[in-house]
Amino acid sequence: MNRQKKLAFIAAYSGIFIFGICAVSVGLILPDVITKYSISEIEAGVIASLLPFGILAGSFIFGPVVDRYGYKYLLIFCVLFVILSLEGIAYSENLFLLKSSVFIIGFGGGILNGSTSALVSDISDGNIGANLSILGVYFGIGAFGMPLLIGSLSNIFTSSEIIAYIGFFLFIPVVYFILISFPKPKMARQFPFKEFLQMTKDPVVILIGIFLFFESGVEGITNSWTTTYLRDVVIAEKGPSLFALSVLVLSLTLTRIVLGYVLRRVSSARIQLISICIAAAGALVLMFSVTYGSTLLGLILLGAGFASGFPIFLGYVGELYKEMSGTAFSFVMVIALIGNMIINYLMGVIAQVAGMKHFSSLLLSCLVIMLIVLYFVVKQLRLKIKV
Repeated sequence: MNRQKKLAFIAAYSGIFIFGICAVSVGLILPDVITKYSISEIEAGVIASLLPFGILAGSFIFGPVVDRYGYKYLLIFCVLFVILSLEGIAYSENLFLLKSSVFIIGFGGGILNGSTSALVSDISDGNIGANLSILGVYFGIGAFGMPLLIGSLSNIFTSSEIIAYIGFFLFIPVVYFILISFPKPKMARQFPFKEFLQMTKDPVVILIGIFLFFESGVEGITNSWTTTYLRDVVIAEKGPSLFALSVLVLSLTLTRIVLGYVLRRVSSARIQLISICIAAAGALVLMFSVTYGSTLLGLILLGAGFASGFPIFLGYVGELYKEMSGTAFSFVMVIALIGNMIINYLMGVIAQVAGMKHFSSLLLSCLVIMLIVLYFVVKQLRLKIKV
């Protein structure tokens, strides 16, 4: 691997690390927001849905932009957006500013999520799924580090101060992006609308989008609602709830480290089937859990089960559409994040009407649907690429 590719991999790792911070930000503030502003669970669900809505907006943009103009300036722009939104979350004193900041962090995070995945796909010499799994490790480090940092420093600094300091720290990757070179744009001409329309009608891509609709949904509600579930159902305090969220993300991260090696040797379809079964086992443990310890076990299983979904399925997309990988990633991620937004809101409605105890029931229902969709995806993919 040449030096330019190594530097580009580091840039991708840095970007997805920042997205990891973005992804758990709402889950960390949601219980405090409910208390501070005296809002209902449905209103909290609206705030939680703003994050995937912002990511959705960013996902519309990144694909065509990186295919036509490259990665450099877009990455710089969206990290600055994330910095701005972190400071907004830290210092907001009204719901409008808080909601705006949550949307903006989602917007910048959406661009980072998609563009770093497309970047890794573009610079990979085979084994795209395995490389995307390693990329996901750095997402996990960012997502794991955020609640861990707030939990461990909460006796010294307020949560707002910690979030503000993290925002200032993110100027370092901005400088790095300015200094290095990125792959050249793949499209020297205008956006290929004809090829894009053909892609949107491809049954395989549509099925992948549907699978990621539910994958993103289950990951989204787990990140956003775990701390609230622990507070309401398990009666855990703030510190143990933050620790549990960290354990969930750590499980996902460690599993992706293993997947980075396993996916080079074992069928990706088989790995995905096993992963769904592990996640379903985690949801069942949560369903019958009455103690904090058993809840932690359920969350560990969920983290391990969620680890393979996006790396494997985005790897399929990268192999199918190498010449317009950014646009293809953008298309399936938009579908995925619509799922995140809808299922997050649905969780808010369920919590309001029936209580947080049905959190595990929603997870299990989505996983059953994912298992069915996986069968049809693999059936179609075997006609085109190795799975």
